[in-house]
Amino acid sequence: MKSSPPASADDRVPSPDPSGDGRKPRLLWLAAWAFGVSMFLLVTLFLGRDGEAERIPYSTFIASLDAGRIERVEIGEQEIRGTLKAVPGEERTEPGEAPATTMFVTTRVEHPGLVDELRRHDVTFTALPRSTLFDRLVWWVLPVILLLWLWMSMIRRTASQQVANVFGIAGSRAKVYVEQDTKVTFADVAGVDEAKQELQELVAFLRDPTRFGRLGARMPKGVLLVGPPGTGKTLFARAVAGEAGVPFFSINGSEFVELFVGVGAARVRAVFEQARKSAPCIIFIDELDALGRARGAGIFTGASDEKEQTLNQLLAELDGFSPERGVVLLAATNRPEILDPALLRAGRFDRQLVVDRPDRLGRRQILEVHVKAIRLAPGLDLDAVAGLTPGFTGADLANLVNEAALAATRRGADAVTLDDVTVAVERIVAGLARKSRVLTPRDREVTAYHEIGHAIVSLATPGTDPVQKVSIIPRSMGALGYTLQRPTEDRYIATRDELEAKLTVLLGGRAAELVAFGHLSTGAADDLVRATELARGMVMWYGMDDTVGHVVYGERGSLMLEPRTLVAPESRVYSEETAREIELAVRAFVQRALDRAVALLTLNREALDEGARRLAERESLTHGELPAVTTPPAESGSGRPRAARAHAGVHRSVVSEPSGA
Repeated sequence: MKSSPPASADDRVPSPDPSGDGRKPRLLWLAAWAFGVSMFLLVTLFLGRDGEAERIPYSTFIASLDAGRIERVEIGEQEIRGTLKAVPGEERTEPGEAPATTMFVTTRVEHPGLVDELRRHDVTFTALPRSTLFDRLVWWVLPVILLLWLWMSMIRRTASQQVANVFGIAGSRAKVYVEQDTKVTFADVAGVDEAKQELQELVAFLRDPTRFGRLGARMPKGVLLVGPPGTGKTLFARAVAGEAGVPFFSINGSEFVELFVGVGAARVRAVFEQARKSAPCIIFIDELDALGRARGAGIFTGASDEKEQTLNQLLAELDGFSPERGVVLLAATNRPEILDPALLRAGRFDRQLVVDRPDRLGRRQILEVHVKAIRLAPGLDLDAVAGLTPGFTGADLANLVNEAALAATRRGADAVTLDDVTVAVERIVAGLARKSRVLTPRDREVTAYHEIGHAIVSLATPGTDPVQKVSIIPRSMGALGYTLQRPTEDRYIATRDELEAKLTVLLGGRAAELVAFGHLSTGAADDLVRATELARGMVMWYGMDDTVGHVVYGERGSLMLEPRTLVAPESRVYSEETAREIELAVRAFVQRALDRAVALLTLNREALDEGARRLAERESLTHGELPAVTTPPAESGSGRPRAARAHAGVHRSVVSEPSGA
């Protein structure tokens, strides 16, 4: 599956913001602060006129008037303001201090002869204008009302936009993108033809909704895309939008759920309301499991209440959701087993499309899409590359092509060859080579025997996948070495003989240490984990042990799209006696595989020693450089293991297909 490049800024147009331009709240803040400061300065200036005047008793005013010290006065209704004449020698009271104030204010007292006294002393006097109720409203009440109105307006706007966004309380519209110019089409999607055909019906419905109602049929209300990570579920949704040419509302399921109860439900309503206004359009909810987890499965907390309310609102919107309006709901998840059954019932997500890992033909088709951007060497067979990558998803194949191009660039080549692809596979599977890590001679020898033991056992067991490469170069994923096998075909069913052969190869490294050194090391730790898991599956899930019988014990995991009952990991539905039989059967499978591996390596002891010597000298061996082995007729298998594998020298084995076998 081709992974689409990230949408550019031109591809994503933010949804309409009900508050208008994002700069308006900031300008409103600045205007409010400027107005508030201006009003404060004006009021302070108006009221602060008393700050520079000294309030004196009326008797002092009369005495100063009689002494001839009054220069001018302003007579008001309640008070008298005036200016004293400067007296020589009294401009400064102390050196360095400011001049003494010459302004005064006093409370007015009824004095009939005041005007005559002012005339007699040649004092200039005026009358202050009478203060009216309108003046008081203008200078006192109106500024307060304006300030309160501005503050309330800012609170209403910012509480739901800026402050709320800090805590994630705002509606979801700011996080929803409308992609009206999606450049992804079905030509960019390959490897899953069945799912593509199903989604093409949605495109036809969006282009011509009346066609599907001709015979009374209706389109599904919702389509759920299910599959492992990296298989292209999101790419499919964008391709539908690109083919239909309609707005594409994309949102992640986790963006609905917040700490505060009721926020998620409001966001669900906002998304559906906005989509109805933009119909025809597509609503795509990625990672639906974050929103649609089964109710009552978790601890009853406030967060659980919020999730349940959000899910209930989504269910209500789906019930009132009419596809005839031209709105199609898509969702994607890689954990369908934990979804609430109410989501999957008919009338909500009517259709479930499985977007699985591609087969060999699908991988080749995906590679053909991706290699258009790089320069390939003549003769590079993409079918061989597809055979190297069993279990790879579309995202893995896109990464593989890019890593191969980088490998060719590092060595200064003009084109990408099959060797570059092999290097890219090794880097993806086993990690980056760490040649700077120097092993001691003893560790190097043990690792060489361990890895060549896997290869010898695989070569001596008919029907196993051919060994492609063996290496003891340390890798960044914790592996001191690995054995890479390449399957020749995709297999979906494995027999008991095939699984036992796989067990034998898994334990080939430990068997080589026993045969060569007679002791055990920690190098087979991860091999033992994988072998135990495989043997336990053969006993508990596949019914391949005669003693335990054809009964399934425990819960391996529910089938896709089937709701399951959540059971605690420690719970089991079988007795202690049955548990003991299971453990004995698992132990017997592992022990028989180890005995077979030891027998094969003992028979091929010369090949084991020669292969370990070559591997220690060259660090890597390809299939043609491995020594010849002898295959005992009694150990012939009837089939092949279903997947390739790579094994580590110490603690960890690295699987050659990302999904595991």
